Amino acid sequence: MNLSRRRFLEASSLALGSSLLGQVPGERPKQDAAVKVLNPRARVPVSIIIDDSTCLVNLNKFAIPQFAAANPGRYDHYPWKSWPDEIPDDFVRKFADWASENGVKGKYSIVPYPACVGRLDRQIPGWTQKELQSSIDLVRERIMPNWDIHPEMVTHTRIIDTKTGHPFPEISPKFMENWKWCGGRSVDEIADYMSYALKILKNIGLPCEGVTTPGGFGSDARPQLAQATFEACREVFQTEIPHYFRDLYDKGEQSVAPLVQNVSGLDTDDPRCVVHILGCTGDWTGGWDCVTPKGADAFITADGKSGRMVEVIQRGEPAIIVCHWTGIYWNGLEIGFEIFREVVKRLHATFDHLHWMKLSEIARYWAAKELTKIEWDAAKHEVAFKAPFACEDFTFSVPTSAGQPRGLTRAASKKALQAGSWCDEGDARLICLKLTKGRSGLAFDL
Repeated sequence: MNLSRRRFLEASSLALGSSLLGQVPGERPKQDAAVKVLNPRARVPVSIIIDDSTCLVNLNKFAIPQFAAANPGRYDHYPWKSWPDEIPDDFVRKFADWASENGVKGKYSIVPYPACVGRLDRQIPGWTQKELQSSIDLVRERIMPNWDIHPEMVTHTRIIDTKTGHPFPEISPKFMENWKWCGGRSVDEIADYMSYALKILKNIGLPCEGVTTPGGFGSDARPQLAQATFEACREVFQTEIPHYFRDLYDKGEQSVAPLVQNVSGLDTDDPRCVVHILGCTGDWTGGWDCVTPKGADAFITADGKSGRMVEVIQRGEPAIIVCHWTGIYWNGLEIGFEIFREVVKRLHATFDHLHWMKLSEIARYWAAKELTKIEWDAAKHEVAFKAPFACEDFTFSVPTSAGQPRGLTRAASKKALQAGSWCDEGDARLICLKLTKGRSGLAFDL
């Protein structure tokens, strides 16, 4: 990409302000002020977004000469020829083992046609079919249980003609995924391109509930991008709540809570929305291009008192790290991976109320949080829900004067709160339950 997400966002936000994200909220239901929806299990969601990952191919090695062709002179300083062709599966296993042992979850991109080297559902020259299939199986078996899989569009470099399957002949920013292609495109055109990427991953048995934009993809067509994400994910995978990652804020007070967009049909059998997941950090682990990283302190200091993750966690908003697979591996030196391990170690030593979640889980929770109709009947001492989407660990509070929730178990503490239980915190009664789709209710005994 020609700009890191951090640099791109900083430059764009100065020019566009709050309109940067192209938010089209759509419908919203009534929610009684007596009932306050909280974070899941009254904890703070945390997650890791991994960009530029794929099977076997070390993406930046093959991407940089294509970026250089589209922007002559800009990438001449990179020693890309000396970089390895491959990020080996042994490293994927090592990473997956660490993530599983530490309860870490997030999003892991699989670029379907990485840098035009080869399509994952056909062949990647330089690797055998057995090696390719083994790598795909590894992602399915070891990564997918704790990580969402996203296409990061088709190639992460040149735009593919979806009618021919070949790159367009023009090599310029206009025909690179990272830059200008989306400007002026319709929802149908962008959705067709996303669908092409999603279908490759479907062909190899990697289901997706969302997409990641490569570089600046969609930055100049934000309303179209949101709707195209919905259309493509619904078409290829029949996704109930599509989501996408496009933007981040790595400093300041701007909210990094997910944006629930394009909501419609809440009173029908086909409720619709798309959720824009926001990152809260820059890539301080080594970058897409293996730069010298800022290191763990940028995320959280050794004493746990400062750093961007600390700021966001203390605000109670989802704290989502953004990084790149190529920088985690860092040409075999694993510099980014070492930083990751230290960051997670510090987070767990500092906080006892974190909740690791995949992006799809965060998207579902925020859709339920914002789109469930909630009514409090003071006469019956009952709260009624009309939920367009089911949701695990749906957590809310009512005044303690509301009474004791019928049929639920009192948790020993807020830390022990889980579905089917409740606890008190000051004048608030915190309740966690499994929210079912449609109408449901909870009665209280005085």
